[in-house]
Amino acid sequence: MASGMNSQEARDIAYHLHSYTNAARHLEVGPLVIERGEGPYVFDNGGNRYFEAMAGLWSVGLGFNEQRLVDAATRQMKALPFYHSFSHKSHGPVIDLAEKLISIAPVPMSKIYFTNSGSEANDTVVKLLWYRSNALGQPQRKKIISRLRGYHGVTVASASLTGLPNNHRSFDLPIANVLHTMAPHFGSEGKEGESEEEFATRCAEELEALIQREGPDTIAAFIAEPVMGAGGVIVPPRTYWEKIQAVLKRHDILLVADEVICAFGRTGKMFACETYGIEPDILVMSKQITSSYFPLSAFMINERVFEPIAQESDRIGVLGHGFTASGHPVGAAVALENIAIIEERDLVRNAAETGAYMQDRLNALAGHPLVVEARGIGLIGALELKPGEIPGQRGALMNRIMQDKGVISRNMTDAMAFCPPLIVSRAQIDEMMGVVTESLDILQQQMPA
Repeated sequence: MASGMNSQEARDIAYHLHSYTNAARHLEVGPLVIERGEGPYVFDNGGNRYFEAMAGLWSVGLGFNEQRLVDAATRQMKALPFYHSFSHKSHGPVIDLAEKLISIAPVPMSKIYFTNSGSEANDTVVKLLWYRSNALGQPQRKKIISRLRGYHGVTVASASLTGLPNNHRSFDLPIANVLHTMAPHFGSEGKEGESEEEFATRCAEELEALIQREGPDTIAAFIAEPVMGAGGVIVPPRTYWEKIQAVLKRHDILLVADEVICAFGRTGKMFACETYGIEPDILVMSKQITSSYFPLSAFMINERVFEPIAQESDRIGVLGHGFTASGHPVGAAVALENIAIIEERDLVRNAAETGAYMQDRLNALAGHPLVVEARGIGLIGALELKPGEIPGQRGALMNRIMQDKGVISRNMTDAMAFCPPLIVSRAQIDEMMGVVTESLDILQQQMPA
């Protein structure tokens, strides 16, 4: 860290409260200050280069210097830097983007609603689910089932849906009407002698039991990530989604697919719903929709969801919800260009093919003395480390070792996550995995199994 009271690091310590950071420790260690990006790499203010193995926050699909996105934002800034979507107002970019998203939806969808982050999107979904239940004359149907280890954001409702303890501790969460069922992680939850299919059946049976216990007519929706991200990159076991969807259909419970991380190619299909045969009523998107060059999120709803909401807004006279920046013209223009580039450069196929190579390289480390499990699909994966005396201790140390060697990852307790940009090459995967392998060996010397 650079010294001096006027350094960027010192001023950051003095004035900035960070997300997902130990605020007291930050006063001692300060930040890594990133100055610029180039493809899948970022550079700090000392000129050191890092391979961004997390694509920022699971999100920078096109890398860190895509000029076409900069140009799209600049053109839109000059033409119409802002307009809103309240009270029957609209603009060209948001109309074009809504049409584009509906056209590529994995299942028939009716309307798009625009927000600014995945958390905002999921909070809005919760409100609209409640609104819809009231519209249908079912005021008791307000409960939403999420999953332990699921991640759906950090605003009040979405943080309640999130199934991670540190998103609830000292925040007085979760709120009422949010329930959690088991995480579909065969590696940690599977019983001895149980097959993946049997484990998937048990997951579905637990969901069924929860629904019966609470009362099927009190459940509005089930929300889940096709592949769990921040909970440790948990890939569903075989037949899981088939069995879960059968339970939901039996009880007329809506399915919300949170594709904030998965959408736009991450799993080797444009949407992970296609990868796993998921047929959602609501599909949530953010992150790679603009490669995070501009804050934007959205969700699709089908006609079954839209119609009661429209009727209720007519009865009341207005849909009393909205954000100043919903469908921001600059964000919409960037998203349109971003999706065009993904399609033109066949980056979904690259995620499938280069992703398969990355999975092979991760799986090759499954036999390392410190590795419990390798898992993933497409260009998202994880190495689960054997925990030390304190959970997360090994993961945090591994993270520091890798960063010192020029690779930025993220440890979720002791699971090391890898989610490189969609543009990544095999040679860059080799570069990343070389550092991972070397770092594991150093970690073993410092914290033997």
